[in-house]
Amino acid sequence: MSLFRIRSSLNTVYTLWLREMLRYKRSRSRIIGSLATPLFFLVIMGSALGSTMTMQSGRYIDYMAPGIIGMSILFASLMGGISIIWDREFGFLKEILVAPVNRFYTALGKAAGGVSTAMVQGTLLMFISGLIGIEYISIWRELLCIPIMFLMGLGFIGLGITLASRIESHEGFQMMMTFITFPTIMTSTAFYPMKDLPGWLSIPVRLNPLTYGVEALRWMLLDASDVPIVLSLTVITAFALTMMGIGSWAFDRAGDQ
Repeated sequence: MSLFRIRSSLNTVYTLWLREMLRYKRSRSRIIGSLATPLFFLVIMGSALGSTMTMQSGRYIDYMAPGIIGMSILFASLMGGISIIWDREFGFLKEILVAPVNRFYTALGKAAGGVSTAMVQGTLLMFISGLIGIEYISIWRELLCIPIMFLMGLGFIGLGITLASRIESHEGFQMMMTFITFPTIMTSTAFYPMKDLPGWLSIPVRLNPLTYGVEALRWMLLDASDVPIVLSLTVITAFALTMMGIGSWAFDRAGDQ
């Protein structure tokens, strides 16, 4: 690949990333909602369930915090896929697909924007929850959560791009997103420990990539996890690479239709 093509590809990725970030920055309601809803879950559900559940490793609200952060990453990343549908309806997607740039870099730019917004939301949520009384191990362990958020976001934005490349309408995408997100959250360890689950439920929980993302965050923030950290990092890395590959392929095929 020539130097000109490399620069052109990188400019494409940067331009699409910057466009997504500016769109996110200008949508104050989206920023407020993306933080208020998870904090509501954390404070209300954490306090209510914490009064009825006994955790050996500490308070239930502390245990729940990494799960809420993981839930926020999941929602934000999947929502990044809907920008493809918006761009298709307004004709912007057609314009960028006819550009003399490999479509992989176009998909990468869209993914970079979606992952960045998810990481911003997850990081803000992590620090705000620390300010309201969630007890984390240390600030350094919190910073190490950022690469984990990146891997989680990359995997789920890949899934979002795949869905958006195959679905034509906002309504269809949102219905499919609801169909995916709630089962994914409820069959993870976001709200309850893996060791306390009945046998039949432990199977989907162990097959769920969100479980390993949440457990990696929980190990970093609380120094407690039901899954070895090496296994968690391996699974979310493999999930991120796989879904980005599938998402790029689906995006490329959508451009040919």
